[in-house]
Amino acid sequence: METPGLAVHGEAAPFSAALRSLINNPLYSDVRFVVGQERQEVFAHRCLLACRCNFFQRLLDTRVPSPLVLSTVPAEAFLAVLEFLYTNSVKLHRHSVLEVLTAAVEYGLEELRELCLEFVGKVLDVELVCEALQVAVTFGLGPLQGRCMAFIEAHSQEVLRTRSFLELSAPALLLLLRSDRLGVDESELVLAARSWARVGAVEQIVEAWKCHALRRGDTARGARCRRRRGTLPREHHRFLDMPFK
Repeated sequence: METPGLAVHGEAAPFSAALRSLINNPLYSDVRFVVGQERQEVFAHRCLLACRCNFFQRLLDTRVPSPLVLSTVPAEAFLAVLEFLYTNSVKLHRHSVLEVLTAAVEYGLEELRELCLEFVGKVLDVELVCEALQVAVTFGLGPLQGRCMAFIEAHSQEVLRTRSFLELSAPALLLLLRSDRLGVDESELVLAARSWARVGAVEQIVEAWKCHALRRGDTARGARCRRRRGTLPREHHRFLDMPFK
């Protein structure tokens, strides 16, 4: 009876380096992409993309013109996706990780998505958090959404002064304003909401503010209101003891 074979492995580093050398390399490439608003030309290899990613398998199985135009993904993010597909590793950067994350979600690359989420958690800061929250809301990334909200609640004043806060979508702003743990006074939130409305000119600001100004203590009918953390006491807050009608 023949004994079963034994799988043996060569060195991983030379193999990875060889595949890395093929990224965006016209040598032996059989598919071209034009990516991003800058319309950068990127070379790739059909068999590798198809076997690593169902999105590309479906895309390349159809009769599509060459080059393939992917205008919504920036070139840097697309090259990071290719790096992951070719080598199963990727070098992430703070300034572009959310774009790579977006591409990973859109292309169904769950492992790359998780690597991006882990990296975002390590580099999350005041300037990045609203952009990350927007991505989380757009794609329904619950854990990232929770992490962003916890960071915003801990650094509310600084976050509200950032440009990325002013660029939040209405659903993301609603989520932020519904938090009862924002560490800022209501007057500061009013000013921030006004600035957001002027910059974004997005509807639903009235609904967003109503959700924040008064909050039920619980969901029961007739529940009493309470002040949010960070709101300074005022005379009219005595009316918060009155139950909702």
